Amino acid sequence: MLRASVDTILSVTNGELLAGEADGFTSGLMIDSRECVLGCVYVAVIGARVDGHDYLRDALERGARVLLVTRGREELLPALTYALKRNAAVIRVDDPLAAVQRLATYHRSRLLCPVVAISGSTGKTTTKDFIRAVLATEMRVVSTVGNRNNEWGVPLTVLSAGTDVDVVVIEMGMRGLGQIAALCEIAKPTLGILTNVGTSHVEVLGSVEAIRHAKGELVQAIPGDGAVFLNGDDDATAILAGASCAPVTRYGIEDGNDIRATDIELDDTSHARFTLVTPQGDIGVRLPVPGRHNVYNALAAAAVGLRLAVPLSQVAQGLAGATFSGMRMETVATASGVTILNDAYNANPVSMKAAVETLGAMRPTGRRIAILGDMAELGGLTDLAHFEIGELVARTGIEGLITVGRRSRRIVEGARAEGMPDEALRCCESADEALVQARDMVVEGDVVLVKASRVMGLEAVVEGMVSPDAG
Repeated sequence: MLRASVDTILSVTNGELLAGEADGFTSGLMIDSRECVLGCVYVAVIGARVDGHDYLRDALERGARVLLVTRGREELLPALTYALKRNAAVIRVDDPLAAVQRLATYHRSRLLCPVVAISGSTGKTTTKDFIRAVLATEMRVVSTVGNRNNEWGVPLTVLSAGTDVDVVVIEMGMRGLGQIAALCEIAKPTLGILTNVGTSHVEVLGSVEAIRHAKGELVQAIPGDGAVFLNGDDDATAILAGASCAPVTRYGIEDGNDIRATDIELDDTSHARFTLVTPQGDIGVRLPVPGRHNVYNALAAAAVGLRLAVPLSQVAQGLAGATFSGMRMETVATASGVTILNDAYNANPVSMKAAVETLGAMRPTGRRIAILGDMAELGGLTDLAHFEIGELVARTGIEGLITVGRRSRRIVEGARAEGMPDEALRCCESADEALVQARDMVVEGDVVLVKASRVMGLEAVVEGMVSPDAG
């Protein structure tokens, strides 16, 4: 974690000392006062709902050694007085985000370990979780927590890594050109993984080519003595590989990839078994998360692990024992005997297709029911993308479909056009309405997939199905 003198923090952040002394040292940095520990830096962030300046006293009582604030001396007189009593320093900065990013850049310069960065249109978080699990069999790993993959999350992850850490694994999200490049300036990754290039964010960036260019910023940021890992079965890989000055490892299912999966089989719960084929030898693997698409995420993790000298047997062990961030094909069993595939965190056409295919491959004692909500940020592709998902639902033989949102009515239209009967189709406007319909439709033995873009809030459907008294 960050360890620096007060004087260094002043210098790095271009801050103004409002109270306290410039000598003394800090350990750690927090933006939530409840997480403060003895000796840490507390950054008072002004958010949409909460002003961190309201919690300065709480941070000091929990042991904060330095407060980073943006308000002036007169507004903070009570906090300044209390800080002096606690032998703490108060530093005013113009922009707390810029200050945190500068501190993270400073801290990264002191880390000697490899930094692994992951981006892509789909599969980032699951790939990150697989990589963490593989590397943790041999190393001390710090990785992105949850979905902290943005301009705040990346520097906070860097700052959480101590000098005793063997490797840092960072997920990087993207909503516009230049964003991944800016995150790479902070994290300075030495290994980069790009899972794929899809149509997510096409409404923001305008085209798949623009998305490829934005994602390619990660490839271009990896130094020549580092390593780049690309999905060899993805259409964008040939162009992206040409932009790399570092060696490129391709992973995938098709022949010609450096790391491959062969003999892929799905059991009745859609969990994959396959043979991992590598230059170091071959080994059997079973994945702990359902979905054929997760074979690609596991292959990326295997490639990274082997590059960092994790033995092949440990790679397989790490893949088999991986645990995952919430709402990513998370399997939940209800007291009423229903199995829920909670993939409600986000959705785009590629991930939605993969989730529907995963449900379609399952063989439960009951029926397979999909609760699908709107996919956001698709621009002119919106209607067609939703319609095609509906067609896929019908073709895979899924027995029930509940949609949530205006855009998702096109999913129902696609399913109906492909022959799914009307009695199996239900349209809803909200998550609350979908929960009512789900409780009416779903019975013991059924498997239910819940998936939509984050804005739809379909985790409420999962919570309501798991807890009978909710909703």
